[in-house]
Amino acid sequence: MLCCMPGVAFVPALLVSWSSAAFIISYVIAVLAGHVEPLVPYISDTGTKPPESGIFGFMINISALLAVITMYIRYLLIEKQNESSHFVRSSCNMFSLCIGLMGCIGMGIVATFQELAVPSVHDIGALVAFGSGVVYITLQSIISYKSCPQWNTYFVCHIRMAISVISCIAFIPMIVFASRISMTKIDWTPDEK
Repeated sequence: MLCCMPGVAFVPALLVSWSSAAFIISYVIAVLAGHVEPLVPYISDTGTKPPESGIFGFMINISALLAVITMYIRYLLIEKQNESSHFVRSSCNMFSLCIGLMGCIGMGIVATFQELAVPSVHDIGALVAFGSGVVYITLQSIISYKSCPQWNTYFVCHIRMAISVISCIAFIPMIVFASRISMTKIDWTPDEK
């Protein structure tokens, strides 16, 4: 089975490395330019003002493309494994892929529409990206359990499910707190609410 898709294992690693670089580079530029405070700014705040906004947008769009490729590889891998094992319906695998692709579209929206330029579009993109991401990784965790023990170890399945649970738990306060604030600017003075 491992020989059916040679040379694609670097794609998920590239996705993580590239995405991390996107956040770190835009953060460093934003801090050095004085556009954000160095202590834990929102990710979107580090990609709102030029020049970091251009770098952030470009790199996150590349991340979205790499995520599409990674998800498609995962889809093909499950389809190939499913030919001999029949552990999951093909429609479930396709549904998972479609949810993941929606998340990638959300990432593209977040990257293209800066937080302060078009806040409602940016927020919708973030909701789609994070919400679809949580659903996608949960579906992938379930698929992993269904493929045990032939294609996965239970340890890997438990790790995936733990990440899914943490993501679900983190998504709830994100929605609650994001709905309670309206972001109209980044720079705040001590006398403001």
